[in-house]
Amino acid sequence: MSFKGKTVLITGASRGIGKAIGIKLASEGANIVIASKSVEENPKLGGTIYTAAAEMEAAGGKALAVQCDIRFEDQVQAVVEKAVASFGGIDILVNNASAINLSATEQMDPKRYDLMYDINVRGTFFVSKACIPFLKKSDNAHILTLSPPINMDLKWFTNHLAYTISKYNMSMMALGLSAELKKYRIAANALWPRTTIATAAVNNLLGGEMLMKMSRTPAIIADAAYYILSKSAAECTGNTFIDENVLAAEGITDLSHYSVVPGAHLYNDLFV
Repeated sequence: MSFKGKTVLITGASRGIGKAIGIKLASEGANIVIASKSVEENPKLGGTIYTAAAEMEAAGGKALAVQCDIRFEDQVQAVVEKAVASFGGIDILVNNASAINLSATEQMDPKRYDLMYDINVRGTFFVSKACIPFLKKSDNAHILTLSPPINMDLKWFTNHLAYTISKYNMSMMALGLSAELKKYRIAANALWPRTTIATAAVNNLLGGEMLMKMSRTPAIIADAAYYILSKSAAECTGNTFIDENVLAAEGITDLSHYSVVPGAHLYNDLFV
């Protein structure tokens, strides 16, 4: 499928994985709607909706930067309306925005818990809902959610229960939407990395510079997303993909160029 003129709404696209997906699809001629909060740069995080838009346009696409906190329905509705007004519709939704906190149950405070659920679960659900009427009008509509395969091994619940069940909620939404929207030929899939990805979250919250050096760049997720979103929506739906497996199916097995440090030992991501 050609992405020329297709409109892609990406939540959390001012940096990291969301921005990488936007740049990749923009390089294929897509219109990218950047639905993110950052309008002023945080030195610890880097990037704003405006700097991301500039990079996507430099890559060859068109970009619309809209400040949006997906916890608030009025802001979600506004970004969808602006996307449709600017580009005539929505063909693809990428549910990328997510909050992470790996606290154990006793250490989890309500504000941090609510933030994760308001973004990961409630936000993903209502952004998807707002886009569905316009996805129905597309000739190859996709919803792609950045969340893991659901693995009920207790090791994934033991140390960070709240985070795990928030991400599994996102995956259940992807699977549920694939069934609910199949009659409209709207695909819904989830995508997750095999290894940690070098993003601000990994650097600031998980493992610092050491873990960054054991990670891959966001480009591997962007390339995997490209291949998934290129498929027929009627046929490629209801999957929880791992990035490596998506690329292997395309005959791409040498992944060395995705490593932040060539030849470094790679660290497996959570849930894999």
